[in-house]
Amino acid sequence: MKKLISAALLLAGALFGSGTANADALCTGKFPNLISDVCWSCMMPIKLFGTATLLGGGQDDFDSGPVNPVCFCQNPPKVGIPTSFWEFDMMTDVTAVPGCFPLLGGVRVNTGVNADAFGQISDDQSGEIGSTRTSFMQVNLYINPALYVMGAILDDSCLDQRGIDIPWVSFADPTHNDDELAGIIAPYAFPFGGMVAIGAMSADAVAATAGFPIPEIFWAAGAYGHMYPLTGNNEAHLSMEQTARLQTTRVLAKLHAAGTQWSAFGSDAMCGYYPQIIMDKRQYKFTRLYPIPQTVKIAGKCCDPIGRSPILTQTNTELPMPGWRDFGYAIFRKRDCCSGASPG
Repeated sequence: MKKLISAALLLAGALFGSGTANADALCTGKFPNLISDVCWSCMMPIKLFGTATLLGGGQDDFDSGPVNPVCFCQNPPKVGIPTSFWEFDMMTDVTAVPGCFPLLGGVRVNTGVNADAFGQISDDQSGEIGSTRTSFMQVNLYINPALYVMGAILDDSCLDQRGIDIPWVSFADPTHNDDELAGIIAPYAFPFGGMVAIGAMSADAVAATAGFPIPEIFWAAGAYGHMYPLTGNNEAHLSMEQTARLQTTRVLAKLHAAGTQWSAFGSDAMCGYYPQIIMDKRQYKFTRLYPIPQTVKIAGKCCDPIGRSPILTQTNTELPMPGWRDFGYAIFRKRDCCSGASPG
């Protein structure tokens, strides 16, 4: 029954995805059409036995799962084959308006707290070389296990089976607008504010733009900027696309640090998810849903690993109009799984 209800909600979103709702003059948005607004190439490549590519499409990937012809799980007992793919199971929207949900058609709720914590971008009029703008934005995280609801691939045990939900909103998180308070969640980040650590971020940005970010440089988010602090503050705002992708990355890193977001790739994930306090940035890819869906392929791809430069994808996405400071993304997570059957 739960899956049928989720399927009905998903179908309604797909059918009416082109409609907009302006329940509030400050809050605009659009339901994403899960058929035409999503870059479904992101779920590829799909691999079997760790190496055999069933569907590739020239999409970004990295080796993670075991290279074996057969896999086994004990609880519940299962025999299967190692399978690897990228699962669309989450979304975020980044907005300047607290309580605004752009991916729900522009619905705005009365927050009760932090109602005046509007997003803002500083105006840098100093003209000095090397000066940068700063920004602050609100973020909402959605659970949307589209592949499971649609029954689109493999067996259900390999897919995220959570119901459609909004488990985290920034306006209700007291650490989102307080850099010092956010340090409680990730105290290990304090030593990485020096010049040597900051210099290593360039290497991470180059690696992410060429392929995937470097997991050992966990304090950097590639070309997006600093991973820490895990707040809505961006001390080096270059564009809304860059800031929105940085905020999406930070939300995932914060939930990993809090132990509420688990990883799903590698040998440890063959029979289930596992906690990963310091997030491996390689396990996520983003594709934009709003304001302009990122469906036009660049070099054969329409989604990006964390940290890849958004200079090509952000074209025509930032205009001086209502709603054009709000961005939404589909999140694809790397999934390694033992796909098979349980006895009985």
